[in-house]
Amino acid sequence: MTGQSVNRPGSETLEVGGNGSPPRQRGGRPNAPRRPDGSEHGVRLATIRRTGDRVFAGAAIGSGSLIAIMVVFVGVFLLALALPSLLKNQANFLLSRDWVVGGTTLSFGIAGLLWTTVLTAVVAMVIAVPISIGIALFLTQYLPRRVSQPAGFVIDLLAAVPSIIFGLWGIKVLAPALAPVMAALGSSLGWIPLFRPGITSSGNAFVAAVVLAIMILPIVTAISRDIFAQTPTEHVEAALALGATKWEMIRTTVLPYGRSGVISASMLGLGRALGETVAVMIILSAPAPGDKFNPSLFAGGETFASKIANNAAEFDSPSKTGAYIASGLVLFVITFAVNAVARVIADRGGAR
Repeated sequence: MTGQSVNRPGSETLEVGGNGSPPRQRGGRPNAPRRPDGSEHGVRLATIRRTGDRVFAGAAIGSGSLIAIMVVFVGVFLLALALPSLLKNQANFLLSRDWVVGGTTLSFGIAGLLWTTVLTAVVAMVIAVPISIGIALFLTQYLPRRVSQPAGFVIDLLAAVPSIIFGLWGIKVLAPALAPVMAALGSSLGWIPLFRPGITSSGNAFVAAVVLAIMILPIVTAISRDIFAQTPTEHVEAALALGATKWEMIRTTVLPYGRSGVISASMLGLGRALGETVAVMIILSAPAPGDKFNPSLFAGGETFASKIANNAAEFDSPSKTGAYIASGLVLFVITFAVNAVARVIADRGGAR
């Protein structure tokens, strides 16, 4: 039925639409319902107020901006205090191992600090990451849920142990237990400078690296476990239905799915290892001034964090303080870069 014009006495011309559509005035606007007294009436929608949305959005933006501002402020603060000492420095800051900040002469460099910091952190990652992945796979793929959850909770409790406890345990208990291992590595791989024997001190980089590995193990394990547990069930069942063994299923579905998460967890653990202070300060034996550089794992040394913590009492002049803050600035940049890389890897893995 096509639209027709209908004239009603005492009313406007209406256009009756087809298929039961409501009558419309000549202008195309539907007639509003009328009350008995002739006035129009209709459904009044409640006013939508977005005050809560605006408050929440403002709080979220403010919180995120505050974090960014704090990071920038810390960097600017370190740079401002370190720059005067860097300008007066008479040694190569990046390549020198000298550290003379007393009196009127400033001659300091971070080569030795950088080597010990990176060496202990990397060795800790080499030890901790494979063990963490194995624990995460064991908890998610082999143990039943009623057992894996309490076991995972016990592993997470390692993160609650204070650093000073790890340090004391490392130097008093772990170092003597690792003495045969260090002797075996020195005798078999002593031709490599990294495993050069002859260092009898227990407070060496190898012991510090093992302690750091134990300290970062809960972080890498917890994140890897959560990522592996989110592997789509249909992927796992499809691999098993095609005849894959348990290990083949893990290798073809679980590990590829959690690769980016494991890498991000490892980078976060590396950031923790780079910045650890108290445990490393207790374990490492600082070399005497003028000692020849020894790149061995079985030698002593100082990291950025332990150097600053050991000499905090010497912050009695702006120039001396600036030298230590300059080393702290390098540690800040390295840690920030490591965490930024972890964030980028995690984002790419999520987009994939």
